Amino acid sequence: MPSHAEAPPLPEPLRVPVADSHTHLDMQSGTVEESLAKAASVGVTTVVQVGCDVNGSRWAAQTAAEYDAVHATVALHPNEAPRIVHGDPDGWSRQGARQPGGDAALDEALAEIDRLAALPQVKGVGETGLDYFRTGPEGKAAQERSFRAHIEIAKRHGKALVIHDRDAHTDVLRILKEEGAPDRTVFHCYSGDAAMAELCADAGYFMSFAGNMTFKNAQPLRDALAVAPLELVLVETDAPFLTPSPYRGRPNAPYLIPVTVRAMAAVRGIDEDALATSISANTARAFDY
Repeated sequence: MPSHAEAPPLPEPLRVPVADSHTHLDMQSGTVEESLAKAASVGVTTVVQVGCDVNGSRWAAQTAAEYDAVHATVALHPNEAPRIVHGDPDGWSRQGARQPGGDAALDEALAEIDRLAALPQVKGVGETGLDYFRTGPEGKAAQERSFRAHIEIAKRHGKALVIHDRDAHTDVLRILKEEGAPDRTVFHCYSGDAAMAELCADAGYFMSFAGNMTFKNAQPLRDALAVAPLELVLVETDAPFLTPSPYRGRPNAPYLIPVTVRAMAAVRGIDEDALATSISANTARAFDY
């Protein structure tokens, strides 16, 4: 039996190259060069490196400036906003010491995200949104304020908005409607059902599916994928998280995208080349690269 820490094997390469629309290279083992080379060897030729806090967003922007195959998004993760307000360094934060909190601290962090969002190699603002799974009621106000600010930043800079929505579908859709969503909005690691997929389709939102759509208990995700318009479908790893079956529990990385693409093609009942061609065009359109 393979160790849970052991990297899964290389899958059969895709014949049509695709992009990993959402990954965290800074949380994965190995160098950026190694990750990109391994991904490219199986037909994953582009990755979107996603920021979750100020330092991680700076790293994403710097990495995208250094590598043609990397595009960046910048943001404060929904769980980061309450931590900033309450002066809590745990979780995503890399500060390593308790920071003074309050609304002023959140405003300062948002100002840096705004600055980074103007950079040409930064193609999106996110992951932002709402997370009611890890943050309780006491954090909702900070999350919502941060989310609304990110929407405004994305629209002002003409960048894609990358949504993190966990156990918060109704409020995420409501706030997007109240604020007016950017022209290009991506639901990262789409987690809704088929009915929500139809609402997203009506609004023109992209839906990005991750390795969890391969899990045995994920029939609602497969039902959503089945009804999502093909021109709005993306694929991602969210690596190092959400490793697709049969490698669940082992480290995820962009080179495993082909496993998820093939599972998605099976759900749609279409040839994997046709799906990959569509995903490639959709990702380039979503992130304007």
